[in-house]
Amino acid sequence: MEDIIGLAFITGWLAATVRMATPLIFTSLGQVFTQRSGVLDMGVEAMMMIGALTGFAGAYYSGSPWIGLLTGMIGGVLVGLIAAYFYVALGANQVITGVILVIMASGLVILLNRIIFGGSYIPPRGTGFEAIQIPYLSKLPVIGQVLFQQNVLTYISWLLAPIAYFVLNRTTIGLSVRAVGENPLAADSLGINVSRIRYMCTLFGGAMAGLGGTFLSLGYMNMYVTGITAGRGWIALALVIFSQWNPLFVLGGAHFFGALQALQLRFQSAGMGIAPQLLQMLPYVLTVATLVFISHWGVSPAALGTPYEKEHS
Repeated sequence: MEDIIGLAFITGWLAATVRMATPLIFTSLGQVFTQRSGVLDMGVEAMMMIGALTGFAGAYYSGSPWIGLLTGMIGGVLVGLIAAYFYVALGANQVITGVILVIMASGLVILLNRIIFGGSYIPPRGTGFEAIQIPYLSKLPVIGQVLFQQNVLTYISWLLAPIAYFVLNRTTIGLSVRAVGENPLAADSLGINVSRIRYMCTLFGGAMAGLGGTFLSLGYMNMYVTGITAGRGWIALALVIFSQWNPLFVLGGAHFFGALQALQLRFQSAGMGIAPQLLQMLPYVLTVATLVFISHWGVSPAALGTPYEKEHS
């Protein structure tokens, strides 16, 4: 009996790990491009919050989760457009600007939630992405439930990581992004439009963060509640550093952080007798510890967080 309970616990934990990793993969892949272009987007949590709400609203009123996916990404792009204007056009401090965006978005989603859904104490439920049972493979013990009973967004996230790696390291677009992030002056002298690259990467980061937020409301909870992102945007920023700005490492790192989040939920549901507040702190404490460890040997893009102003002759 104990073996069965133990196996059920591990299987459930691993399946939850995959689900918890998915929004981190989407958001972090977007941030890899944003940061490799030299923009330190501290407003990514705001993009996830807006994406979660607009994505759910789009699916709720259209009846289609795919329309919700589109509206969620648009919501993230709109926040990204505001962020890019301050980061790139105005050359504002990227840390302060990003934090302000998160504070503003925290209040805005509460207001919009009341306007759109009437502020009901019972969160509305919408049409989300259901789990796909892959024939034969989903019946395999343990691995079937963990890998082959997920929804389509999770499978898409696995494909995006190698695609992002290829684009970043094997295409002229990726070369331009990396050049702008390492030495914008030299890139400018070679005819690369630094502002355009940084704008596009910030907008892409916003779209991916919106996609990550939409997954939470349509692919994970199938409802929208205030605070649904629960700081995952900050974890995504840490994950990018942890992964050394490598899309393939993001895939593994996201599952590491997802495992931490899933573990604290499993401990709570299992009644481990540990204060829930301590369990909720676990992923974030380990995130900070990981950042401290990685910062000693990690190498960031040389121009990360540094605004660039084109010199006029």
